[in-house]
Amino acid sequence: MIDANSQFFAILTNVGMAKQANAAALGLPWKFTDMGVGDANNTDPIPSAAQTQLINEWRRRPLNQVRVDPVNPAVIIAEQIIPADEGGRWIREIALYDADGDMVAVANCAPSFKPVLSQGSGRTQVVRMNFVVSSTGNITLKIDPAVVLATREYVDSKILEELNKLDSKQSVLVATTANIALAGLQVIDGVSVPAGARVLVKNQTVAKDNGIWIAAAPVWTRAPDADTNAEVTSALLVSVEQGATQADTRWQLVTDGVIVLGTTALTFQNITQGFAPINSPALLGAPTALTPPQFDSSLRLVNTAFAKRMGVEYSGFAPLTASTALGASSIGGIVAAASATAINITLPPTAGVPEGATVEVVNAGAGAATVLAAGLDVLASQVAGVIPVVLGMGDNAKFVKVSGTWRLRGGSMALKYAAIMSGPNWLTQPQFSYGKAFATTEFVKQMGVEWSNFNSVNVSTALNSGSVGGIISAASVTPISLTVPPTGPVAQSGTILVLNAGGGAVTLLASGADLLTSPSGITVPIVLGQGDFALLTRVSNEWRLIGGSVALKHAAAFGSSLAVNGYQKLPGGLQECRGTFIASATPGAPVAVSFPQGFAAVQEVVITPVNASTTTSSAWHDSASASGFNGRCNIASAVCHYIAKGTAV
Repeated sequence: MIDANSQFFAILTNVGMAKQANAAALGLPWKFTDMGVGDANNTDPIPSAAQTQLINEWRRRPLNQVRVDPVNPAVIIAEQIIPADEGGRWIREIALYDADGDMVAVANCAPSFKPVLSQGSGRTQVVRMNFVVSSTGNITLKIDPAVVLATREYVDSKILEELNKLDSKQSVLVATTANIALAGLQVIDGVSVPAGARVLVKNQTVAKDNGIWIAAAPVWTRAPDADTNAEVTSALLVSVEQGATQADTRWQLVTDGVIVLGTTALTFQNITQGFAPINSPALLGAPTALTPPQFDSSLRLVNTAFAKRMGVEYSGFAPLTASTALGASSIGGIVAAASATAINITLPPTAGVPEGATVEVVNAGAGAATVLAAGLDVLASQVAGVIPVVLGMGDNAKFVKVSGTWRLRGGSMALKYAAIMSGPNWLTQPQFSYGKAFATTEFVKQMGVEWSNFNSVNVSTALNSGSVGGIISAASVTPISLTVPPTGPVAQSGTILVLNAGGGAVTLLASGADLLTSPSGITVPIVLGQGDFALLTRVSNEWRLIGGSVALKHAAAFGSSLAVNGYQKLPGGLQECRGTFIASATPGAPVAVSFPQGFAAVQEVVITPVNASTTTSSAWHDSASASGFNGRCNIASAVCHYIAKGTAV
């Protein structure tokens, strides 16, 4: 008889225990399908594992619900609903059947009479069996919704369960801005969070602890709609109600793949302004991006900080040692000619190149670099005139694409076409300035003739290139020598002026295999007496005398001969000849005498005989002409000296 000591319980039958063991061992699914109730022939039954059927089963129907107990995962809850129009019998025993029709669990219960409506009383009765299993891993918790009824509790819980799986979650009061302790009531983003408030935790140092939590005075718990793996999936969305910085923001979980709550790191992203379409983004407001490392050349997004720091950078640098036709990859970069011999560099074809695209060519080699245009393209100056472009060592040229033209827009090669270089645009430096400023034509004009320097020496000295363009003053009382600079490093026409301010003679010497030559290019000795000076210029491997007092004797206007029969010319046109002849053995007879240098006209001839005796002697001439005269003397075979003056040829 049922009393306060009666025990009610559910157990697996022997068949049920065997099937559970088999399912666990083989990994096979095990499905419960039906529940039966009986009146046990109005006895008080005690469940036995050996049972294969109820004592007196009066109803068997499909299950309405089968689930794992949320409190105890080792407990299976099976449920059946008996509608109001079925019954009229006692319920004392309950059985659970699997898909094979075997009774796998049996239970007794406190006797309950299930009336039917015809008795004047009716109710819908829920019969529920809870039984313990060793593992629920292989038990299939599935029912057929087409053939069963559901309790309101089941429906409510099922709706809540499905709602909790939605990605769009109920809003939270606040969202964190930094790592917090998940315990106790606290102020978050300027808001005092009360117990029970929903909080979006998104900034934990250990990202697996991120998620939606319920605030509590003791330890916080995850929100019911975000406390299982099924409820927390990628693309979860939640809005924030309050906060100094996070109010009215919307956040999305962007962790991809399978999420195991409490293990997988959770990352939330602010999507308040939505997402820009990937194919054609239109970012609004003031979007930001991480600043790539300096000099980065990957596919990362560039922000203004990167662009500002980058400054001006060429897209590339390509050295060339041979003639090359450039391709489109050279545009935006620098091409450097680096050849010891002349080469050609052909710019990329302009077809397909956008207006304003640039390419720069520099010459770092000793050989000339000639820049050419491809096909029908042309090279043009800043004013669109077609030009040749040949770069010497150190030159550069920057070209800009304009229509079918590569237009020269910068570099040293552009200077020759710029008005600034040819117009009156420069400041004239003060007279006698000696610095590195530009010299205008006005400055050069007012400068007149100036030597680069003036240096004095009083001992024999080997001069260097620093003396070129200047004056060297020798001031020695004894003879000295000055060796002029080697011609090798001196430019053609470089000059040097040497003067002798001392009493000692100054002998000029050439350096090495160099020569000292007259204005006619004939090798001559050059010796300066006191007051003499010599102006020399560099011609090939010689220093040629082109001016100064010592150059006069090499000039035709001062032509002379130092021979016994010699002559002397003067710049005014006067010429003097001197000589000696032997008179005829017949006194007074003529002797033909020729001048060592012919005259244009002879004005005077003076003859002086040499007479060692006291005999009166006389000498005279006749038939004087431009080329000579007849000389006569009254003393036979006397030595006679003459001087003739006249106009030089």
